[in-house]
Amino acid sequence: MHKLAIYHLETLLWIARLGTFRAAAERLNTTQPAISARVREIESQLGLAIFRREGRGVVLTARGRQLVQDCEPLLAGLESALLEAGGHAGAAGVVRIAAGEIAAATCLPHFASAVRKDLPGVTLHIDLDLTARMLQNVLSGTRDIAFLAGPVASPGLRTARIGEVSLVWLASPETAAQGGLQAATPVWSIGEHSPIHRVTCESLQMAGLPVRAINTCNNVATMLGIVASGTGAALFPETMARPMMKSGALVECAPPPSSQICFEVAVRSNESDPVVLELFRRAAMFSIAG
Repeated sequence: MHKLAIYHLETLLWIARLGTFRAAAERLNTTQPAISARVREIESQLGLAIFRREGRGVVLTARGRQLVQDCEPLLAGLESALLEAGGHAGAAGVVRIAAGEIAAATCLPHFASAVRKDLPGVTLHIDLDLTARMLQNVLSGTRDIAFLAGPVASPGLRTARIGEVSLVWLASPETAAQGGLQAATPVWSIGEHSPIHRVTCESLQMAGLPVRAINTCNNVATMLGIVASGTGAALFPETMARPMMKSGALVECAPPPSSQICFEVAVRSNESDPVVLELFRRAAMFSIAG
């Protein structure tokens, strides 16, 4: 009979967190049959059922919940002690990061470069997504860290502020010459769940312009091209629009709003993985230049 090892406990904790053998296999960079074999070994060694199937996923039995509760701090403490002893030089594993488009274009490249240099054993999987989905994915455990627009208020998340981005109303020179941001000008924005969409609506109201239908696009780079083609006006992050403003493809067509978009890095409030926590600490030191 196999003795239980650290990888058995790690497997147990990730199945409990993610809810399926398949998700745990992806997180641990192994196969679903390997995960199933580990669970059988745990249950055989302990002589108890840890999981029961429920629909497409699995849930912990009462004794399984107690085992996870007892083992999680022990595993986290052991991993943390080993990393501290080695000055984090031996940190290894896959860390899944979700990022918004603005963060991906500003601080994220520098962050990834620093991780590669200082923690070569850590592999980063980065996905670009919208804020609402990033929050859901971090809370559910399918992503470890998120770089997102804030402020974020959730008891399930721990956040650190990494800077603010200024916004500017832009249009093509032709659109601006025809009156810029006026009642007849089509307005574009990132989707309605974005903080930029909220500021867009507030800015229109403060300008005394009538409420109108707002065209949406979930990609800032694409929206820059749409507006530069003369198809309307939009509120853009100044950092991403700067090259097209410098070339003259886009010009300011209305006073900029006083509101800025703040950005934060977030992890689960109960995160215990020492590698994820070390990357969160490092991420909190980076800055989005506004």
